[in-house]
Amino acid sequence: LLFTPVGRGPMALASPRATPLISRHVAWPAQQLLGWFGDTTGGFAQSSSSCTPIRRVSTSLRQPPLHRPQRGGDCIHMKVPLLAQCGAGSCHSLERRAAASGHTTDATTLEVVAERPHFPSEELRILQHWRDIDAFRESLRQSQARGSEPYVFYDGPPFATGLPHYGHILAGTIKDVVTRYAHQSGYHVERRFGWDCHGLPVEYEIDKKLGVQGRDDVLRMGIGVYNEECRAIVTRYTEEWREIVQRFGRWIDFDNDYKTMDLNYMESCWWVFKELYSKGLVYRAFRVMPYSTACGTAISNFEVAQNYREVSDPSIVVRFRVANQENCSLLAWTTTPWTLPSNVALCVNPDLPYLKVMSKADGQQWIVGKARWSWLCALLKKDPEQDFEILQEVRGADLVGIPYSPLFDYFKDKVIDGKAFRVVADPYVSSEAGTGIVHQAPAFGEDDHRVCLAEGIVFRDGSGMLCPVDMNGCFTNEVPDLAGQHVKQADKGIRDRLRDSGHLVFNGTEVHNYPHCWRSDTPLIYRAVPSWFITVEDARERLIANTQETHWVPPFVKECRFHNWLAEARDWCVSRSRYWGTPIPLWVSSDFEEIVCIGSVAELEQHAGRKLTDIHRHFIDDIEIPSKQGKGMLRRVDEVFDCCFESGAM
Repeated sequence: LLFTPVGRGPMALASPRATPLISRHVAWPAQQLLGWFGDTTGGFAQSSSSCTPIRRVSTSLRQPPLHRPQRGGDCIHMKVPLLAQCGAGSCHSLERRAAASGHTTDATTLEVVAERPHFPSEELRILQHWRDIDAFRESLRQSQARGSEPYVFYDGPPFATGLPHYGHILAGTIKDVVTRYAHQSGYHVERRFGWDCHGLPVEYEIDKKLGVQGRDDVLRMGIGVYNEECRAIVTRYTEEWREIVQRFGRWIDFDNDYKTMDLNYMESCWWVFKELYSKGLVYRAFRVMPYSTACGTAISNFEVAQNYREVSDPSIVVRFRVANQENCSLLAWTTTPWTLPSNVALCVNPDLPYLKVMSKADGQQWIVGKARWSWLCALLKKDPEQDFEILQEVRGADLVGIPYSPLFDYFKDKVIDGKAFRVVADPYVSSEAGTGIVHQAPAFGEDDHRVCLAEGIVFRDGSGMLCPVDMNGCFTNEVPDLAGQHVKQADKGIRDRLRDSGHLVFNGTEVHNYPHCWRSDTPLIYRAVPSWFITVEDARERLIANTQETHWVPPFVKECRFHNWLAEARDWCVSRSRYWGTPIPLWVSSDFEEIVCIGSVAELEQHAGRKLTDIHRHFIDDIEIPSKQGKGMLRRVDEVFDCCFESGAM
């Protein structure tokens, strides 16, 4: 019960100069107390000239334990906060009323409420009280005994290879609020803590420990040795996690936790995947993905966004000589010279204007975007009127189909005949950067791949794709002059060759933000990799319709952020070319024409002819399945699941 002097509002109690509150045990007959103040569920109390008007009677059953009424015989005992100096007509009249009724107050129970309470100590006291009475498990036992309807809560698991940070604590607090509310609303809420045990976060720690530089190092030591090293560290910080999560008051079961590396959990991933495969929602394709050459694997766009750094990269303008026109060239700008050996096309915007200009000094003719002509002249320190003559203005669509000679001869005879080394068009080409002409290397650019796929220069199965870069980001023997060099280190040699061959128009540098691997802090590249995808794009409309039926807090997340993400959702790449993870359960022929998808441990045991107690790579990669189409033995694909797929396969 909160009492305030006449003429003062409750804010007076918060004033630094307000008289400290004291608590005093007072006992009244229950009926008399209710007669004075009405129902204790929170109505306005009666008042008289001898007592200060009461602003509001709080709901006593909702007060902290020290202020909760306790019935004893025919009296209610409670600690009543009083003002030490209330003045005439103050709330001390309560004591006079109690005395007049033949009841007394216990003056020996006075407690001074600290002006500056030590909240951490109070929190520790509460936590200890919860432990003493086993509060969390007791709440579960009671809701289960009542036969309460279950409230299903899946907790996205963290990695135990690092300590929790602010983001974990914030998300955990929100989850705790949701589950406590559900329990107090009458549901049975089982809450199991989980651990994400697979994936690059674990592998990267082992790579640092063992000095692993690439795939060859892993194969040399053996995938089994590597995986067991990973297994040994996945629970490194579980006790620290338990201590911190419980310290901030979250109720969740650590004793009955789950781990994504457990056999039954990995098997559940197989079951989910086979269900999707049986519905025709799984396919294999080449797709350009953000790629970490240090980790040797593709990563998600979410991971890309975590680490952009300002770097200085090459900035060059290159001339592509038009076939059968010795003095005419198309000019393209790039900051990735290492992609030029894989060039197969040049792309213009069909709706933008382009200029054909001639140098008055040597008669060389260039084709360049009209909107970028001034920029190029400034770059070359040339006067557009004194040094050049404009011969013609055309639209981008008029340039489509013009053939040109490749810069290098590495792949001249390995492209699809009649399709490569010509001008194509797509609206993605901008008038705000470069020359208005973009060189296309479909193995190393997302838009490049999309455009060349549409033009029939490459195919979804990888046909026509020029990708002379290995999993560690080094050139292969397909480019003998650069073999073994990392692509970023090869930039200088490529520029030197272009200068010597007369193809280099401008050679400079560009300072810009560039994505880096958030684990290794090394520059990312974009690279076409064969991957396994789950179809998502066909389900966009259903996904959006379902989210409209979901209650979101705050609402704008549903209407804006999440809706926009679903509207642009793309097919999900769920495969990773790594080792420590749940193996993708596909056994295939060498031509990928025959595929067997396994959905359970028991199903694989029938093919293996042995008992399986673990299904990590080093326990099952030797298993072969006879082909039913005369294609020899089917072998498991090399990839494992992305750990995000595992986390979602609850």
